[in-house]
Amino acid sequence: MEFGLDILALLALAAFVAGTIDAMAGGGGLITIPALMAAGVPPVQALATNKLQSSFGTSSAVYAFARRGWIDFRRIAWPAGGAFVGSVGGALAVQAVDPSFLAGLVPLLLIAMAGYFLFGPKASETETHARLGEGALVVVMVGLGFYDGFFGPGAGSFMTTTLVALFGMGLVSATAHTKCLNLASNIAALITLMIGGQVLWLLGLVMAVASIAGARLGAHLALTVGSRLIRPLLVTMSLALTVKLLADPDNPLTAWLRAMWI
Repeated sequence: MEFGLDILALLALAAFVAGTIDAMAGGGGLITIPALMAAGVPPVQALATNKLQSSFGTSSAVYAFARRGWIDFRRIAWPAGGAFVGSVGGALAVQAVDPSFLAGLVPLLLIAMAGYFLFGPKASETETHARLGEGALVVVMVGLGFYDGFFGPGAGSFMTTTLVALFGMGLVSATAHTKCLNLASNIAALITLMIGGQVLWLLGLVMAVASIAGARLGAHLALTVGSRLIRPLLVTMSLALTVKLLADPDNPLTAWLRAMWI
């Protein structure tokens, strides 16, 4: 596919904004995947190209958090491995089946996540008692990795919520460690989709440059402003993605709700 300079510039801008938001709260795919599809990129190729650009942006965020000492790589190694394995499975599945059925489940998960941050205990910057052990974290990340490879938008937000709600991390620490988990799932899906010949390389690399810059800005904001900004942004991105998914008349949950009202 060929794109004019105007389209490339707009997609690069979308990648910059998405990279900034993704580094702080996840959900950058809410911006980039619809932008790619609006430019005429088919759904699976849009997912694959988004994985290329977001892998660069997430790498930049990991570096920014790590150099400030916020990431314990030993602690997150096995969960990251779980996310990698799950994402490979998801990326294989998305090339073989219609992913639209997930669109009915995801809005419910996003609403639940927003509700946790709105009405649940306030997430602090300090660690609390973990409700589940490391083995459970690995299993959960296999599932979230599958979702990221299969569909994607909101995966980082789900990971952050899981680390805070079930594994006792402070919000900034959870955000930093989520970048490692997200990077593992992004790379796994990217490799799998590359093998399937789905990646648009020139477009993805142009967006990657902008995504790197946005991710550095987002990581800086997350570290300087902290949970005062991350918490409301998680809620906002969760609800925005919910609205977008439910606005699609083909969404199974939308169709069910419409049928209930008729």
